[in-house]
Amino acid sequence: MRKIFGIGETIYDILFREGTPVAAVPGGSVFNGLISLGRAGLDCTFITEIGADQVGQNILAFMQENGINTDYVSCYQGKKTAISLAFLDDKGDAHYSFYKDYPNNRLDFEMPLIQANDIVAFGAYFALNPVLQDKVKPFLNYAKKQGAILYYDLNFRDNHAHEVESLRDTFKENFAIADVVRGSHEDFINVYGHDDCNKIYDEISEFCPRFICTRGKDGVLVVDHGRKYSFSSRPIVPVSTIGAGDNFNAGILYGLVKEGINRDNLNNITQDEWSRMIEYGIEFGTEVCLSTSNYVSVEFAKRFKIDR
Repeated sequence: MRKIFGIGETIYDILFREGTPVAAVPGGSVFNGLISLGRAGLDCTFITEIGADQVGQNILAFMQENGINTDYVSCYQGKKTAISLAFLDDKGDAHYSFYKDYPNNRLDFEMPLIQANDIVAFGAYFALNPVLQDKVKPFLNYAKKQGAILYYDLNFRDNHAHEVESLRDTFKENFAIADVVRGSHEDFINVYGHDDCNKIYDEISEFCPRFICTRGKDGVLVVDHGRKYSFSSRPIVPVSTIGAGDNFNAGILYGLVKEGINRDNLNNITQDEWSRMIEYGIEFGTEVCLSTSNYVSVEFAKRFKIDR
């Protein structure tokens, strides 16, 4: 089976509603999607970092219980695993406070064996952070050289919006190495100051020809080599939107495997194939919105199980 590799942040989310803690779950933008994919039977490996504390050990065990290869997890002695406090509003959207304790030397790992047509997921501030570029960039270059398909989720939130100009070149480098670029309309507003998908695609297509914009209740737009496809979202009342975009990504990655999209046919994805992949993305993302979990349930994942 093709393997899926993720590189990104691991964090422990404590969720509050009306000032009261209602849930505490491991999280992280790439992390959330990989857990869902592991539950669906895909072969997943995560490159990340945790502290050598009880929270870190609990998260490590959780990853292993959900089928994630943790051989490339950096564990920092004397440091604490990152924690976020997520305050849910009446729409289920979260407002965060972060608490992080990292060493000066971060993310020390050996390159895993990546083969042609494996999939690599990366994104969020982790893929932009100047402190991590000397570790993240060589990994992505290596994966590209090996023939992997690279999926980039901007996931660029407003708490980093003041850095956007200093990060502009790194955005372009990430676009250039990616085979698929996905962002929410909020991400694009933070990066470009607007969410006009046609103008944004014109800029991104200089580097990457496949673009997905998720627009909440207004659905999903896909532009692939200039061909535009629109898809409707499902009307729901969310319990929590944490992990919604991450699991939309998981559905797309699941679809790449399920539909047999690889290097040979990547440039010829049909409208029907996009339709099925987007439907997987919407199903995974919708499922997560209906609970305070950051990933699809084990029961939900059984419907999509792929035998290794």
